[in-house]
Amino acid sequence: MKERVRKSSGNVFIDLGFSREEAAVLAMRAELMAKLRGVISDRGWTQQVAAKRLSISQSRVSDLVRGKWDKFSLDMLITLAARAGQRPSLVMQAA
Repeated sequence: MKERVRKSSGNVFIDLGFSREEAAVLAMRAELMAKLRGVISDRGWTQQVAAKRLSISQSRVSDLVRGKWDKFSLDMLITLAARAGQRPSLVMQAA
């Protein structure tokens, strides 16, 4: 049986059926989480050290590194990025 392949819209969340608005927020959250995981890894932080630097519990760091995006709001991820010494910014692109 031949499978049908569809070209991506460029946002996996839109492809999964989320509204454009919700997909935009989900994509931002996913990108911030990936960047934060990278910071933790690049700096060689243990979960305990990351918890102290980010001012959150070790279990929250565990949620972060395991990609449990549903446990973090966009606001919280921006706050964590700032605590990690990052400067999160928003780039607007035409649809």
